[in-house]
Amino acid sequence: MAATVEGVRHRAVEANGVRLHVAEAGPEEGGAPVVLLLHGFPDLWYGWRHQMAALAARGYRAVAPDLRGYGDSDSPPDASSYTTFHVVGDLVALISDLGQPQVFVVGHDWGAIVAWQLCLLRPDLVRALVNLSVVYHPRRPEMSPLQAIRAVCGEDYYMCRFQEPGVAEAEFALYDIKSVFKKTFGMRKPAALILPKDKSFFDSLDSDGTCPPWLSEEDISYYAEKFAKTGFTGGFNYYRCINRSWELSAPWTGAQIKVPSKFIVGDLDITYNAPGVPDYIHKGGFKASVPNLEDVVVMEGVSHFINQEKPNEVSDHICEFFSKF
Repeated sequence: MAATVEGVRHRAVEANGVRLHVAEAGPEEGGAPVVLLLHGFPDLWYGWRHQMAALAARGYRAVAPDLRGYGDSDSPPDASSYTTFHVVGDLVALISDLGQPQVFVVGHDWGAIVAWQLCLLRPDLVRALVNLSVVYHPRRPEMSPLQAIRAVCGEDYYMCRFQEPGVAEAEFALYDIKSVFKKTFGMRKPAALILPKDKSFFDSLDSDGTCPPWLSEEDISYYAEKFAKTGFTGGFNYYRCINRSWELSAPWTGAQIKVPSKFIVGDLDITYNAPGVPDYIHKGGFKASVPNLEDVVVMEGVSHFINQEKPNEVSDHICEFFSKF
């Protein structure tokens, strides 16, 4: 069964008022360097299974939590409990539990957003960072994130559809849960995800609903089993807190990320193909915001779930970068 990945052990950590489920691989004791792996939407610790094996084989202690609202971790009922500040607080408590003064961090999708925020708020805890898919943008005081999204992408952008409690949940409930993951993981259209009002989320995807070649039916079954129990509300609540996180981050307006960093993205990723993002990455804006950004890798023919689609290449990039420190 996919739940019992070889070499991975599981435990619970009480952190910042929530109980986090944590998967680990590699050395349990001693001074082995820790790599904290942060997943996105709709994902779990399980999305890092390949990287956990690769890191453990190289002597790292790989630690992959289910973030609050996901999998076997607690899901606070109040939607306002999912700001990036709440999630960073969870991670600060988890790092303390690990007993290391500093950790390496890898993030993907929402996990990347949280990782950037961890480096912004507590850079003393992060030795180096590798982020996948989502770049860092300093806070802009003149308009909220949702205002900016609507100005550039319109009201039908998927993040806007996710705002109203219950709406996205009802759409997702219309589909067999295994099909939900096959269609989501199968996305490959390099364009902003626009959801016309006469179409559901999944009718708007370019995926044909077959299992991607880099996933097994066993993998899909594991995701389906976990999300059948929890639903998707925890994940949607991260999107519903976008503006609240922006309001709370006012003291860090314009702040740079100073942690040594590497960024990896696929050229078919919807995040890479969002309006203005390629120019921001390649024409100096990203480097200005993250002055210790040491490398940017754009992988050809690769879509959003890059750590699972190209696991060996991503693992090699991560290990090569962290070996410098």
